[in-house]
Amino acid sequence: MSVAERKALIKRIEEIRGASVICFVTSLRQNVPSQIADDAVRVFFDHLLLLPSRPVEKLDIFLCSNGGSGTVPWRLVSLFREFAKSFSVLIPYRAYSAASLLALGADEIVMHPFAELGPIDPTVSNEFNPTEDNTGRRLGISVEDVKAYVNFIKSTVGITHEDELVRTIEILAQKVHPLALGNVERFLSQSRLIARKILRTHMKDVDDHTIDEIVENMASKLYFHGHPINRQEAKNELRLKVNLDLSPELEAAIWDLYKEYEEEFQNLDIFNPAGDLAAMPSGTPLLQEYELVHAMVESSRLSSRHTTRRRYMLMQIPQVGQQAIREEVLSQGWSHSPVP
Repeated sequence: MSVAERKALIKRIEEIRGASVICFVTSLRQNVPSQIADDAVRVFFDHLLLLPSRPVEKLDIFLCSNGGSGTVPWRLVSLFREFAKSFSVLIPYRAYSAASLLALGADEIVMHPFAELGPIDPTVSNEFNPTEDNTGRRLGISVEDVKAYVNFIKSTVGITHEDELVRTIEILAQKVHPLALGNVERFLSQSRLIARKILRTHMKDVDDHTIDEIVENMASKLYFHGHPINRQEAKNELRLKVNLDLSPELEAAIWDLYKEYEEEFQNLDIFNPAGDLAAMPSGTPLLQEYELVHAMVESSRLSSRHTTRRRYMLMQIPQVGQQAIREEVLSQGWSHSPVP
């Protein structure tokens, strides 16, 4: 679908909602790494500057993402408050991790029946993290996994003696660098601080206990990072400001717009350059180039895309008699174009 055709759907949602709509979507395609990142804040600012007034009465953020940087939601919520008297998020499908944190800052969370939020416990990645044996890739550490390990030792196994507890921490520190564990504690505190600040932007009359309960439910009491939170659970159990009263027209428009982004990102197709190279006819150069879409910020006035162009080559390694795939990133970055 063209940008002009997506514009028609965005305008339709604006008419139904009586709001200005900006879409923020990152790729859900398998094997295409995409996340909410700091550079999106600058892109959003360009879109906000094109709003018809400042502040607008209502701003809707059409949001779909697996998550990303935990500091970006606070920066975006603060920015949205500068440009809108109130803002809502429209969630067609996934809004996990940092995207869930962004949703907590909205005056209203509009969830499609297929929509899911997720826990906001962060996954920490830095140079002190352990590496994967076969690839050398740094492994992320879930903050809640570290807490769960300690709770498992104390509650499930029943070890409570101080010397034995110290030994279990020593075992963990042999596998995970102590500075990485220190980062876990820092990120844990930061995620809760940001969640509280975000909630306070629109829950000014709510007591601290209620705020803390929402934060703990979203961060710790859902037990694992991949838990999908449906809209009934979000509203009735987590007591979030979820609007379930979608008209059939709005529900259809939200889903139709998501399906167009799903096609744009090729979310239903697994990215598999090795398979593509293997399927090439013999005698042809074993080389493929791809343009991958990682993120989009789009409104009825401007379309912004973050893409990478990559080249994959199948190469022979004579010394071991094996083949390997070489990847080259040819270009990457944001591009912007006015919407006709």
